[in-house]
Amino acid sequence: MAITAANQLELLQTAEAVAREKMIDPDLVIEAMEESLARAAKSRYGSEMDIRVAIDRRTGVATFTRVRTVVEDEELENYQAELTVAQAKQYKADPQVGDEIVDEVPPVELGRIAAQSAKQVILQKVREAERDRQYDEFKDRAGTIINGIVRREEYGNIIVDIGRGEAVLRRNEKIGRESYRPNDRIRVFIKDVRREPRGPQIFLSRTAPEFMAELFKMEVPEIYDGIIEIKAVARDPGSRAKIAVISYDSSIDPVGACVGMRGSRVQAVVNELQGEKIDIIPWNEDQPTFLVNALQPAEVSKVVLDEEAERIEVVVPDDQLSLAIGRRGQNVRLASQLTGLDIDIMTESQESERRQAEFAVRTKLFMDTLDVDEFFAQLLVSEGFTNLEEVAYVDLDELLVIDGVDESTAEELQARARDHIEELNRKALENARALGVEDSLVDFEGLTPQMIEALAKDGVKSLEDFATCADWELAGGWTTVDGKRVKDEGLLEPYEVSLEEAQSLVMNARVQLGWVDPAELEAAEEDDAEDELADEAEVAEEDEA
Repeated sequence: MAITAANQLELLQTAEAVAREKMIDPDLVIEAMEESLARAAKSRYGSEMDIRVAIDRRTGVATFTRVRTVVEDEELENYQAELTVAQAKQYKADPQVGDEIVDEVPPVELGRIAAQSAKQVILQKVREAERDRQYDEFKDRAGTIINGIVRREEYGNIIVDIGRGEAVLRRNEKIGRESYRPNDRIRVFIKDVRREPRGPQIFLSRTAPEFMAELFKMEVPEIYDGIIEIKAVARDPGSRAKIAVISYDSSIDPVGACVGMRGSRVQAVVNELQGEKIDIIPWNEDQPTFLVNALQPAEVSKVVLDEEAERIEVVVPDDQLSLAIGRRGQNVRLASQLTGLDIDIMTESQESERRQAEFAVRTKLFMDTLDVDEFFAQLLVSEGFTNLEEVAYVDLDELLVIDGVDESTAEELQARARDHIEELNRKALENARALGVEDSLVDFEGLTPQMIEALAKDGVKSLEDFATCADWELAGGWTTVDGKRVKDEGLLEPYEVSLEEAQSLVMNARVQLGWVDPAELEAAEEDDAEDELADEAEVAEEDEA
């Protein structure tokens, strides 16, 4: 088969037809044809030749050319695709190394095998172009809702026709009790679009929290317009969900706007999600207040927030415990997902028992260490004293407010507390030295004898050892394992050393050892301070906007 005048225009017509059918650029089809013809020509003239084909976009005429590169005499290796400067002078007046000499060669006739090979090249190029088009079309639509038609089910996964391609709704992304038949219409959320060797893979979801948020955006004009914002969504797909909203217009109630007249708006979302119950909650910047809202319909008596541990302790009336936890822990689990905090729930009676136990422990501590009777020890605890250090080093006036305590009694209490602390320090230092602690660690500012003893028991016996510690090893922290937050106990955590304090101690040790340049440290701190100020300014601008 030769490319003659009779079928030159047919090339262009074929390219146009394929491009229209596959919805790709006609130039891509013509380029595939050029490559396939070039391969066929190489099989005719020799694979070492650099044969190129150009098809005129108006006439369809295919021009076959051979390209040879000018090289130095000693670098000449491929006689078919290279030539020396002397040889190139036959074709060009002043050839230079690197120049390309192009001369036309006769068109080739395609045999049956060559024609089949050319067809495969064209089909492959067209498939690649089609995949690129599909990926480009859907990559920017990730995070949006799309309507599709169910085509078939494969191993529990639903294959959905989304117009210009197919997508996959995995079985774990379906709402539990849903089932579909071929040709059913389905509304889905585009969760992810990936470019893979076999073509773009489009993954759908109906269980993603973002799906619910997008449904509300479709049903509530105020959300679409940005007057109301969805701050957080937590779902137990098909069963229950919580959604937190905030209004940037004081005249619009965000909860009422999402519910709609007689519940019409929220009901439309509920129907789409197969009857999933939805709690709409007002967002609040204050985390404890937000949590109280998130635990609705349960009532909350008290909230204690531990920001460092990202945990929150909630106290509820005894008769509200089951309501706060919910069936199989659903209510508290969704509230935890919504707030991003670990939640501990206890009843008022349980909290009272714990308070009494702590009161008894502190009372006994003061009785044993200060040699006072139970009544006087209870007075100290009632006034808010929790440890010996507070008694020993507090201003004298804070002790004088206790009934029956005069100046001499207060001074005696402080003297006893300091004596006991000094004795504990002496014993701790003796134990640390017995464990082999070096003077470099003992003399380091910021560590108490008890801290040094705790470090020594864990093998940290010198300033060098201490300087290699991570801040979380000293202060403790939290890590996530299999989706659950796990506590990492810190060596100095019993002495209430915060993460920031641990960072400062470790950095000071490194500076003292000469591992860190103080000037660089100071510059880094200034940069951090500037970044913090910039972040605060950005937040302020957003709030003003």
